[in-house]
Amino acid sequence: MRPIFPNYQLASGWNALLPPRQAHAPLKGKQVADLVVIGAGFTGLACARRWQELQPDARIVVIDASEIGEGNPGRNSGFLLEIALAEDANPENMQRMLEANRLTQKAMQSILNNVRASGLDVDLQRVGTYRAAASSAGLASLHNYTQFLEGAGLPYRQLDQTQLKAELGTNFYQSGLFTPHCYLAQPAAVIRAIHSQLADSISVFENTPALKITNSGGKWTVTTAQGELSCSKLVLANNSFAKEQGVARSRLAAVYTYAGITPPLDPELLNSLGSVHNWGLLPTHRLGSTLRRTADGRLLVRSGHSYEAELPGSKVTALLLDRLWRRFPQLKSNGLDKGQGFEHVWGGAVGVTYNTAPVWGEREPGLFISSGCNGGGTVKGTLLGNALAELALGQNQLDVSAIFGSPSWMPPDPLRRIGFEASAALESWQGRREL
Repeated sequence: MRPIFPNYQLASGWNALLPPRQAHAPLKGKQVADLVVIGAGFTGLACARRWQELQPDARIVVIDASEIGEGNPGRNSGFLLEIALAEDANPENMQRMLEANRLTQKAMQSILNNVRASGLDVDLQRVGTYRAAASSAGLASLHNYTQFLEGAGLPYRQLDQTQLKAELGTNFYQSGLFTPHCYLAQPAAVIRAIHSQLADSISVFENTPALKITNSGGKWTVTTAQGELSCSKLVLANNSFAKEQGVARSRLAAVYTYAGITPPLDPELLNSLGSVHNWGLLPTHRLGSTLRRTADGRLLVRSGHSYEAELPGSKVTALLLDRLWRRFPQLKSNGLDKGQGFEHVWGGAVGVTYNTAPVWGEREPGLFISSGCNGGGTVKGTLLGNALAELALGQNQLDVSAIFGSPSWMPPDPLRRIGFEASAALESWQGRREL
């Protein structure tokens, strides 16, 4: 039975690396609000903050099934992109992509402003990102992305296998490129910093999963384990879990992805890992592996997928070690075996749509949603959360569907599961050298 709210087996490695924090108490009893936001991630916090700016006297409540930094925002790989994702980049729709880039850069600036204002020690640096291909399938995607960068007039640097080996310490890839338009971050620290900048008038309840939403007489009610919230406006910013409340079930699916991070590596081993000491690499194939070398000398790999359910931790660890060792065989020969390869391993649910367009807007009177960021929920989620507050308050000027598209219909299970597994198997075979 799939979960109706985030309830992960494994703790977020990013959050575990931070000092403990005191969580807000869970909701107890009945309360009334003007706005309730389900989900204290990048989207939900952006929406609540923008709503408060536009209506300072509104009673705003944000609830989250987990804790700030432990939920989905603290489970990603820490790439905050200022330009389109590789799978979004279509050279045939250049004007649309240029507008998406402009809006994304504006949203990134708001994240930076919040992090700086927090005064917290947050690892957030604009160091750019690599993309690299290990096979003909990856090279084809890399070529498409290069066309997009050239058409948009964006700078990039081409790298061959020798250059990638010198900079990253791996000869796994045949070719790649580097673009400067990316911040690398400790994502759990970033979302903690953004949360710290919410106005005091916004109430936040952690460890408060939404169990059910209902509507009666134009009022929405959110039922939780120990309480109940009534409101005139309800925002679902809980990504793939929105469909478990009966919203956008034919448009959204949950795909779990997995990450592992090593302890800080010995200086001798780090010396074998190239000349660049803080870098991130995104795969050209959508089922490929994401990599990071952090400023404190760790390696992170994000890889593997499962449909609507979390894999057992032991299986995840074995898969991730295999992907890491294929790229850095020197790690295996230096004692990073199965018993001590990672300090932390974890998973997270990504809300996906068939055509990568977000589920966004007013679904029913007073019910708003922003979900399905398809793995780009940090900066894009911030952008769409801001825009959703403006839409709900009659001040939105952004045509989201014109820029990001509208989500396609997907068949119900079991057909959807069969289609996902068949498609994933085919793509894994075609891109097997990129995994």
